Amino acid sequence: LPQRARTLIGAWCFADHYGPHDVAATGGMDVAPHPHTGLQTVSWLFSGEIEHRDSIGSHALVRPGELNLMTGGHGISHSEVSTPRTTVLHGVQLWVALPDRHRDTAPAFQHYAPRPVPIDGGEARVFLGTLAGDTSPVPTFTPLLGAELTLAPGATATLAVDTGFEHGLLVDRGEVLMAGTPLRPAELGYLAPGHDTLTITNTADHAALLVLLGGTPFGEQIVMWWNFVARSTEEIAQARADWADGDRFGEVHGYHGDRLPAPQLPAVPLKPRGRAR
Repeated sequence: LPQRARTLIGAWCFADHYGPHDVAATGGMDVAPHPHTGLQTVSWLFSGEIEHRDSIGSHALVRPGELNLMTGGHGISHSEVSTPRTTVLHGVQLWVALPDRHRDTAPAFQHYAPRPVPIDGGEARVFLGTLAGDTSPVPTFTPLLGAELTLAPGATATLAVDTGFEHGLLVDRGEVLMAGTPLRPAELGYLAPGHDTLTITNTADHAALLVLLGGTPFGEQIVMWWNFVARSTEEIAQARADWADGDRFGEVHGYHGDRLPAPQLPAVPLKPRGRAR
């Protein structure tokens, strides 16, 4: 996400699936301090380790199976660097758009390590929302679901889901059927609201690794550019100017290097995305 056919799944507005990357060949991750507004970032790893630092003083490690959720709100900046002991870097970076009434909230950072819970033929780690009888304690600004699923070869799991949610299933490993639709690695399947169950079958001869996302349809149009989520080109331009000249985004301590400069804005107005109520 986003893609031409679909901008949002619930409030999930960005999904970047990366790796597995051999750090010896790629050099790993070294993202200098950069700003965010109007969103939350969700870091979820399958392998490797990333050091997170931000402008509200958070210093944490992102590890496989553990949620790091950063609320940008009115403005935050952070850096992300893979640790020296990382050999293979592999995971997803996800963004959640904040609704209009909360998008200027104060920045924050939360960490949570969900326990594995059994599902038919596999297990789930529920990092946001509720699934398979387990509920994440991490609060969200809109109703959301985020979970890592593993399924054994040939296994079928039927999961009870919220009928008001739309769902997306990202395949990392395996070949699956999602409600009868075939999905291959790096593909994102979609299920519209109105279903109270979701059936997933792993048709591969090896275990499947999946990320299930869900939420109530967002119902607001957003403007996304670089690391900002806003509602107009003017707001984006102001955030860019504040990053260049002001103190809105604070300072990231402990990162040795310059922060990322903002790219030039396009010469035309940015196009709103999503569905207005």
